[in-house]
Amino acid sequence: MGMGLVLLCLCVGLYFSIRTRFLQIRYLKSMAKMLFVSKSSKVGISSFQAFMLALAGRVGTGNIAGVATAIALGGPGAVFWMWLTAFLGASTAYMEASLGQIYKEQIDGHFRGGPAFYILHGLQNKYFAMVFALITIVAEGILCPGVQANNVGYAFQHAFGVDLKITGAAILVLLAIIIFGGIKRIAKIAEFITPFMALLYIIVALIVVGIHYTEIPEVFTLIIRSAFGLEPALSGIAGAAIAMGVKRGIYSNEAGQGSAVHAAAAADVSHPSKQGLVQAFSVYTDTLLVCSATAFIILSTGMYDVFDAKGQVILSGGNLPSTIVEHGPIYTQMGLDLHFPGFGAPFVAIVLALFAFTTLMSYYFQAESNIYFLFRKEKKQKAALLSIRLLFLICMYFTSISSMQTAWDIADIGVALMAWFNIVALLLLQKTALKTFADYEQQTKRGIKAPKFNPGSLSIKHCKVWEEEKQN
Repeated sequence: MGMGLVLLCLCVGLYFSIRTRFLQIRYLKSMAKMLFVSKSSKVGISSFQAFMLALAGRVGTGNIAGVATAIALGGPGAVFWMWLTAFLGASTAYMEASLGQIYKEQIDGHFRGGPAFYILHGLQNKYFAMVFALITIVAEGILCPGVQANNVGYAFQHAFGVDLKITGAAILVLLAIIIFGGIKRIAKIAEFITPFMALLYIIVALIVVGIHYTEIPEVFTLIIRSAFGLEPALSGIAGAAIAMGVKRGIYSNEAGQGSAVHAAAAADVSHPSKQGLVQAFSVYTDTLLVCSATAFIILSTGMYDVFDAKGQVILSGGNLPSTIVEHGPIYTQMGLDLHFPGFGAPFVAIVLALFAFTTLMSYYFQAESNIYFLFRKEKKQKAALLSIRLLFLICMYFTSISSMQTAWDIADIGVALMAWFNIVALLLLQKTALKTFADYEQQTKRGIKAPKFNPGSLSIKHCKVWEEEKQN
């Protein structure tokens, strides 16, 4: 992921924020309320279920290992750029989620959608849609999964002394059971457990921050100074702070990547904007809560080193043992172990494993949705599904036993491929999303508690699901 994409994501997020008059601020209270507005139906899931399914994809290794990596390679200032990416990215998340809702389809009795769907129906470009669907299958089914298992492997190696190959094999077996069998049942359990584990993680982080409460101003100052190259030791890597902060921010909250759209499109709501606001809120939950929790654990305990491009330590938190050479989840584990000896490392390893596992299931769901998009005949679907399941498992395993840097580099390629194509589609379809948002605002201003979407009145075409509902 180069600086071109980093700057594009920031600029597009700012542009959409301005065009929506910073909905991420104006509708903050409404976002939380929207979680419980709709109920599941025979063809779609509820807003809360869509929120949790998307959050299962967003909350993963990026929230623990990704933050640590960003600090190691970009300095504490990378945290500020992660925050900014989340703030601006919330508007981007709204745009893509609402478009996913507008152009969703009903396939095999369930709502399915994603960037490929809104490219096909919104832009009426079959080839662009097919290319994006293929890119999503490659990115989410082959390139991105390995980094999740890889970081879990290193966390378990540090906590329990388990070899990377054993952890990778265990994850492979469990995933095989799920994607070849009971994915719905186990996914529901994982989605139920994830918010409680995230809350527990945040509580533990708050305890650590509370112990170091006198250092909070100093941590904030360090983050801000480092973000703008004002910290003498880090002045030479200001660009790295921006790059790492935005990269890990995008990887963690997925705003602009298009991946969370698949979950958003599966929801049964009365207006696309409702799910758009819900997904904007999930970006906040992912980055401003979970990622920030990790950042404060690491920075307040001093369990980190910052490296330059040559791999030399240019700044040290002061408490990291010299024996720790691999940055990643180990920083967080050491931070918690400082106050909870014997508990911190295992706790982070288990939390990371759960987060990563739900993310892996989310990745497979996204790849599968695009298989259904590309192959409409049952025989071809079965063959394609079998192929992606095998590739998913094989590539995940071999990346899980590679170096951490290799795993992140491979994942960054997948994220970059999806983000470039998705952002182009969002810019081309922005009028439709903004028109839909204006319609939602007008209805709420008139006091309508349950705004309804009528694409015909807005001159929006090719919305099969909504057109059929209007007829009924």
